[in-house]
Amino acid sequence: MEKENQATILQYQKDVKTITPTHNTFVQMLKAFLMGGLICTIGQILLEVGKYYGLNEENASTFCSLTLILLAVLLTGFNIFPTLAKWGGAGILVPICGFANSVCAPAIEFKKEGQVFGIGCKIFSIAGPVILYGILTSWLLGLIYWIASCFGIILF
Repeated sequence: MEKENQATILQYQKDVKTITPTHNTFVQMLKAFLMGGLICTIGQILLEVGKYYGLNEENASTFCSLTLILLAVLLTGFNIFPTLAKWGGAGILVPICGFANSVCAPAIEFKKEGQVFGIGCKIFSIAGPVILYGILTSWLLGLIYWIASCFGIILF
């Protein structure tokens, strides 16, 4: 009995090793760098185009951000974003495009369940924790800053 269990465990470990994907960390980092660089280049082009057409710095930045969000939503809607994310990893998932995808993807996926119970309930299923902990962290840091400024620790 013990021998059979040992053989089963060894076979399981062998099976796990054969199906577990292996990644070259350097190549993955290079792909993320290239994807992030491409997004930044597109963003810079959008910023310069906005300035060229008479927008001030702030409005050109807004134009750039909104356009990148729109592109990410369109790529998600046409099911191209997952392919780019698989190739580019954190290079596409970390910037604003990844956040737009995390809001858009559940809305598309659960659309068939209706406006309220589908889109309304599921739209922030991925982005919700990011928003929650972002707000909580900023609140805590603001509280620490306020307490420190009350005691004269922070001078600016």
